[in-house]
Amino acid sequence: MTATTPEGGADGLPPGLPMPVTLPGLPERVRIHEVGARDGLQNEKATVPTAVKAEFVHRLADAGLTTIEATSFVHPKWVPQLADAAELMPLLADLDGRQPAVRLPVLVPNEKGLDLALGLGVREVAVFGSATESFARANLNRTVDESLAMFEPVVARARAAGVRVRGYLSMCFGDPWEGPVPIGQVAAAARRLYELGCTELSLGDTIGVATPGQVVALLDELTGGGIPVDRLAVHFHDTYGQALSNTLAALQRGVGIVDASAGGLGGCPYAKSATGNLATEDLVWMLHGLGIHTGIDLDRLSATSVWMAEQLGRPSPSRTVRALTHQEL
Repeated sequence: MTATTPEGGADGLPPGLPMPVTLPGLPERVRIHEVGARDGLQNEKATVPTAVKAEFVHRLADAGLTTIEATSFVHPKWVPQLADAAELMPLLADLDGRQPAVRLPVLVPNEKGLDLALGLGVREVAVFGSATESFARANLNRTVDESLAMFEPVVARARAAGVRVRGYLSMCFGDPWEGPVPIGQVAAAARRLYELGCTELSLGDTIGVATPGQVVALLDELTGGGIPVDRLAVHFHDTYGQALSNTLAALQRGVGIVDASAGGLGGCPYAKSATGNLATEDLVWMLHGLGIHTGIDLDRLSATSVWMAEQLGRPSPSRTVRALTHQEL
């Protein structure tokens, strides 16, 4: 399979890349936080074999991704698709010595999950909070306050062990039970996660209802309240086709970390209106077109998503994958 631009690599461009034209005020580099192996596969009805997951992560690394969220140490009862976390991580140990280094964060819901992760040598973890009470109940069976109390020792112990901690904040723009979420409510929850000691905050549009003005307003509220923009990441779902436009708005506000999922895999098992994540290939196409460095080989990434879609028995929903490989839904 050869992925090429319609121009066939004219004007000295590598095949499969758009003509770069920059815009003012954008970061020179963007670090993509790849969530396909965790956030993507956790939403599959069928359980993907551990060996396939390991190969998926290796292929993503070979494509140039340097942050790949590998799995979740959550109880198998709640996310059976990721019950093999302890078996998966040793299969990824060879990525530790890669240059450039490959970061393999994992999600941990509580101290027990942290213990399991630390025992396997994990050096980066994430906790998953909510800006709304309804989703906190649905996802963690706790209130927002109770969730933060559960995260506090997790974050403290991880930081004491020299482990980076990402704080996910879901439902930042809309909630399927509560509707639009006030900016002040989101900002208050974000500040509390940040004050716990999270080294990075990922702002999630879990059901994909945000538009660029809302993104800018929330980012301005957070940075105006003292959270540095280099600690912020964005995590958009593409339910209404707004993920890329929302990402561009975030980039224009100085955000340099963007979550995405290879092939557009994913959703949320506890929010049925949450459709797929922003496809990594679609994001890379836009970033390359803006002259922003990612270090990612789009051809290899697209081939990886085609391979993973074959394992799952369906075409990739990524528009860029379909365009580069001439696939139809």
